[in-house]
Amino acid sequence: MEIIEGVSGAHFSGWRPSSTAPTSPSSPTAPSQQPFVIGVSGGTASGKTTVCELIIQQLQDCRVVLVCQDSFYRGLTNEELKHVHKYNFDHPDAFDTEQLVETLSKLKSGHSVQVPIYDFKLHQRSSDIFRLVNASEVIIMEGILVFHEQRVRDMMNMKIFVDADPDVRLARRIKRDTVDRGRDVHSVLEQYAKFVKPAFEDFILPSKKYADIIIPRGGDNGVAIDLIVVEHGLGYFPFKEKQIITPTGATYTGVEFCKQLCGVSIIRSGESMENALRACCKGIKIGKILIHRQGEETQLIYEKLPNDISERHVLLMDPVLSTGNTASQAIELLINKGVPEANIIFLNLISAPEGINCVCTRFPHLKIITSEIEEGLNDQCRVIPGLGEFGDRYFGTDD
Repeated sequence: MEIIEGVSGAHFSGWRPSSTAPTSPSSPTAPSQQPFVIGVSGGTASGKTTVCELIIQQLQDCRVVLVCQDSFYRGLTNEELKHVHKYNFDHPDAFDTEQLVETLSKLKSGHSVQVPIYDFKLHQRSSDIFRLVNASEVIIMEGILVFHEQRVRDMMNMKIFVDADPDVRLARRIKRDTVDRGRDVHSVLEQYAKFVKPAFEDFILPSKKYADIIIPRGGDNGVAIDLIVVEHGLGYFPFKEKQIITPTGATYTGVEFCKQLCGVSIIRSGESMENALRACCKGIKIGKILIHRQGEETQLIYEKLPNDISERHVLLMDPVLSTGNTASQAIELLINKGVPEANIIFLNLISAPEGINCVCTRFPHLKIITSEIEEGLNDQCRVIPGLGEFGDRYFGTDD
């Protein structure tokens, strides 16, 4: 038996104090907490894979694995192969749901698993090759019917439904099935009309009601991906269960943060991240810090923070982390205001290794969440390749 190491989709920044070594399929890991499971569903060719890839890019501070429901297709019998054009691959019965449930359960318990490899041209599983998937901090389960089975839904911490125009999905499916799976256009259209469209209406679309987040336009919707990143940052704050009675008299069990939160943006680039934070936390207080930077020298110009900020968890926002000097002065200000270092999460989009090293060395108990670690800094202390001056690009004031 040959096992293929499932390294695709695994990311680790190297700046955290410890990492999890790969384990054998039979031995459990010893994680400090259970993995965070994200389910991604939607119609055929809606952009689920693109959304998963963008989420993985945004979560580079974590070990992430992607598990696709397509890997759990049942192999067709000889009789089914004779009439393959009559077989409904979009029906729940086409999948080995029991194995999918068992696989996700093992991953969530900290065990490595062997995921089958399915051949879409032969409609069979490989008998001697598997993909080895190690336990990780974040598990993404993707597929058209991952919300259909309640046992799978119940293991998910976040459920995302990717919505796309039916015509766009059909065009993408034609391209995928003819190029990647060796089918002709006539058979693709026939299968779509006979099986794919009815299955979407009967099974996939109804599961949309289980989604926590619905992403229109799939991977083209960058705003929705930003919201998911902010949600991930909020997930590091301590919370507890809370029950409320809704206006209809029903009891809803949710969570509330153990301490009050607030955002702090480093003017002016950091202000570009405020809308995403407000969308996740309605009415959240947001403070401001303005720091003038000249080369490697920084000077505090202005600060306006909540009076009770010392009693809050703080999400510090600045899209670009370059030298780390500006971020360090902002963090130092928060600590002087009484905010414990461990209560600060620094959220940004692009980081240079030099900046990460500077901040983590000075503030080892602070968490940094970034979507991309770039090559480094040039002689003007600009991140390369980077995005240029983020504030000017965002606010439209660049030349």
